[in-house]
Amino acid sequence: MSELPGPARSPRGAFRREFAVTIVGIAAYVVLDIVAQLLPPHYSPVSQAESDLGVGPYGWVMNLNFVVRGVLSLALVAGLYRSWPNGAPRPSAGLALIGAWAVGAFLLAVAHADVSGPATVHGTVHLVTAFLAFLFAAVGIVVVSRSIPDHGPWRTLRPYAVGIAGLVAISLVVLFLGTGVPRIEHHWFGLLERIFLGSVLLWMLVVSLVLLRDGPTSPRPAPAPT
Repeated sequence: MSELPGPARSPRGAFRREFAVTIVGIAAYVVLDIVAQLLPPHYSPVSQAESDLGVGPYGWVMNLNFVVRGVLSLALVAGLYRSWPNGAPRPSAGLALIGAWAVGAFLLAVAHADVSGPATVHGTVHLVTAFLAFLFAAVGIVVVSRSIPDHGPWRTLRPYAVGIAGLVAISLVVLFLGTGVPRIEHHWFGLLERIFLGSVLLWMLVVSLVLLRDGPTSPRPAPAPT
């Protein structure tokens, strides 16, 4: 006797906590990022990387924010993993890549960037980690978005997720290509990086909001075995 795949589990009822943590975490991340930007030594948000905010007398604010980014990202991964519809192939590789991006955020909090002077070990670790984390996030978001099923609340989510995933991918390509052009790298890197980070957070926010708003209020029973 085999059991037919059941209908979608309830992201709104059973997994509300994970998506709520993601939404609150994104709000906290934006606030802390603004606070870190306003504090001395007043790094340029247009020309300097966000990671530079983690160096200086108030660098702990940005380093705390890296931790927040890791937590909110892991919360989203957990929510998607647990609420993915029965019978629909779960994008485990994509979720794992987003999880790797989250782990990278924790590492960025302790391996500080090199703002000036010769390269250091922790600065090199920070740079490599950031590069890989950005790549993992973009690929993971594209994979998950393309795997979203076309039924229930997921049908509402799919076009938004796929569209924003395209923005994530394009902004990452522009960012990486820009680092090879000295004029762009020295004058516009911070802005390009923030556009990429903003698109990643926007994707996470939209996914969480749509599944909370449109998800069923309680799990539906699985069909009886045949």
